[in-house]
Amino acid sequence: MLEFTNLKPDINSFEKYLTKGGFPEYLKYNKSEILQELLNDIIARDIIVRHKLRETKTVKEMALYLLTNVGKEFSYNNLKKTFNLGSTNSALSFVSYFEDSYLMFTVPKFDFSLKKQIINPKKVYSIDNGLSNVNSASFSSDRGRMLENLVFLQLRRKYKEIFYFKEENECDFLIKDRNKVIAAIQVCYQLQEDNKKREIDGLLTPLSEFSLTNGLILTYNQEDEFKINGKIIIVQPVWKWLSET
Repeated sequence: MLEFTNLKPDINSFEKYLTKGGFPEYLKYNKSEILQELLNDIIARDIIVRHKLRETKTVKEMALYLLTNVGKEFSYNNLKKTFNLGSTNSALSFVSYFEDSYLMFTVPKFDFSLKKQIINPKKVYSIDNGLSNVNSASFSSDRGRMLENLVFLQLRRKYKEIFYFKEENECDFLIKDRNKVIAAIQVCYQLQEDNKKREIDGLLTPLSEFSLTNGLILTYNQEDEFKINGKIIIVQPVWKWLSET
């Protein structure tokens, strides 16, 4: 996005990327119709026609539903009930088609049991914030989830195994490499007194469980550092983190 717009990596260029995403044609003309038509084309050409689906309306509604719920948990059984599908296999197939077309991606809940990883609820993320913003009013009003989506997209460029962690507390992202968890990351739009304990506790559990020394909390534009129970928790703006990774 920076190369296309000739902008420098700072909070101002990041704000544009956060809300508008990175599709060049949309950045150039700033017309919502471009991303609305793009979504319709992907669903029609890359999913419905390619896989010879008859449930045209259901497929589009499910795609919009998932794009609206970026960063939230979903299960195939709930999708089956929500869209009155004949089986969970249909829900699983549709989601796999969305992923194959690079429209969205799913993140499993971490578990040492592969079987549990498969059946546990997953989280969904969008290929582009601008695409989700234009096609979902509720997503565009939630800057915390927009921030989380950008972090996921950057992690996906670097790592193959990304999970979320959820026990008593929750951590947004665990990174696994060569059968070892190497990083734990929280995403929080703004760290405040009312959410500070929750965000830190969400990191401390996986840091302890996986013998990690450092944890990371990524924010919109805050910097800080905490030392708790022998662990170092670094607070960093996403735009700075993006320029370093």
